[in-house]
Amino acid sequence: MKCTQYYPVLMTSKVAETVSFYQENFRFKAVFEADWYVHLQSEEDEKVNLAVLDQSHETIPSEGRGAGAGGLLLNFEVEDVDSVYDRSRERGLPILLELKDEDFGQRHFITRDPNGVLIDVIKPIPPSAEFLEQFAPEALPA
Repeated sequence: MKCTQYYPVLMTSKVAETVSFYQENFRFKAVFEADWYVHLQSEEDEKVNLAVLDQSHETIPSEGRGAGAGGLLLNFEVEDVDSVYDRSRERGLPILLELKDEDFGQRHFITRDPNGVLIDVIKPIPPSAEFLEQFAPEALPA
């Protein structure tokens, strides 16, 4: 299988609120917009996409219809996590994990969207010696 694109689709009862959240806080723009589905694309990188879908829409099989987007953690890897953290605090986003450096090679913080979906905003950093051996050589953070 050759995958041509991959992106998460958040199923929610709060389509407009969720779309606004990602547009206002994470610089996404709508590239397709219906009242039941919105495809978002990063204003900074067209390869970064996210979609929002009304959880009760008929295109969802009955066994999944009505289920929300809970139990999900989205990772956004960014160049300057400190400025995103500062902007998130200024905008009043809930900070569930304060900005910190992790031995496994991340400087990050965690917030959440209107559906309770956790958002981990990450800047890769060099890992400690303890974790260094767990990385494939091509995956080492700089």
